[in-house]
Amino acid sequence: MSARLPPQKRVVVIGGGIAGLACAWYAAQDGHVVTLLDRGGPDTDRCSLGNAGMIVPSHFIPLASPGAVLRGLRSLADPRSPLRVTPRADPDYLRWCWQFLCAARASRVALAAPALRDLALLGRRGYEALTLLWPQGVPLAEHGLLMLARSAHGMREERRVAAMAQRLGMPVEILDRDAAAALEPGVDMAIVGAVRYPLDAHTVPQRVVATLVAGLADAGVDLHWNTEVTGLERKGARVSGAVTDAGVVGGDEFVIAGGAWSAALARDIDLPLPLLSGKGYSFMLPAPRARLHACAVLTEDFVAVTPMGDALRFAGTLELCGLDRSIDQRRVAAMVDAIPRYYPQFGPADFAGITPWAGLRPCTPDGLPFLGRTRRADNVLLATGHAMMGVTLAPASGRIISDLIAGRDPSVPISLYSPDRFA
Repeated sequence: MSARLPPQKRVVVIGGGIAGLACAWYAAQDGHVVTLLDRGGPDTDRCSLGNAGMIVPSHFIPLASPGAVLRGLRSLADPRSPLRVTPRADPDYLRWCWQFLCAARASRVALAAPALRDLALLGRRGYEALTLLWPQGVPLAEHGLLMLARSAHGMREERRVAAMAQRLGMPVEILDRDAAAALEPGVDMAIVGAVRYPLDAHTVPQRVVATLVAGLADAGVDLHWNTEVTGLERKGARVSGAVTDAGVVGGDEFVIAGGAWSAALARDIDLPLPLLSGKGYSFMLPAPRARLHACAVLTEDFVAVTPMGDALRFAGTLELCGLDRSIDQRRVAAMVDAIPRYYPQFGPADFAGITPWAGLRPCTPDGLPFLGRTRRADNVLLATGHAMMGVTLAPASGRIISDLIAGRDPSVPISLYSPDRFA
């Protein structure tokens, strides 16, 4: 006997990144009439395409943590720092920084970590289902994640996080140099040790996005590309339509999943949504001299390394900025310089002529996404603010949004993700 579908609604999803696509997909699977609006085209170079493609339940520590505050302060004097904070006299920016400082407490991390773990594990299960549906379009490489440490201090830090992971019930393996090297035969690693998280995995984000777009079209979702949403039209306590440059799109439920651009729309329903763009960089080596199986993080330098087919993608840095995708070559050079310190087989010649990519991640002050309904409008939901965890959390976000639209209890508790928590 098939599951009973909820009453059909007209659902309008604003934003065609991986979170918006997932929200549209799960809503369509519930039988709703779904419209997706995006300011770019289906092949627009968005944040969902150039990231590291990691699916990482191990990343349960939110960005707002005591260690991040210290790294941010040190970055004021170092433009090559992996985490870069550039002070500016902007009230919204200063307010965000103050809220970040207030949230970056050990007690807050202890509260957030199990919630983020559960959300990420829900995302992981979502990828397992999607890869069964589209085995070629949603590749899932289940080789775990290696956190590589090249110093004794770095290894102590990774052991500390590993102990926290074990307390949260996550499988963890502490590896010495030889044990880590045995997992990647033919790859030289200049490390003292590593921590392996076997539940972690990786995918190819551009293939996932393209597959979701095709799947939405096949499911009858009305895809409006190159359509910019300029505002929300209200009638009393509800939103009646999304105002676009091509007219007003009406609906029963509206999902704001516009990434770094979500805050401007939220202002139309008097919802203060503190979001700051965190710019990140990546680049590809199409024919690397060493082939990896598992994704890895070069921990002291905060560089992610992901095998994608025959290529390797390197991704990293977090620069708190505005809606600015310009590339600071000093920060790219810092990433390139870090790689041979962990993988001595690579040298400067390997990276000559690379074309770096930059994307904007939507970052909240407390490091937790905005996920759920808002009290500011009866029929508006949000799925944004995923920061560096957009790929990991997209299926979970889509599932939760579809549950709320259908009137079901979400699969995991979502109180910490309330869009109203800064209102």
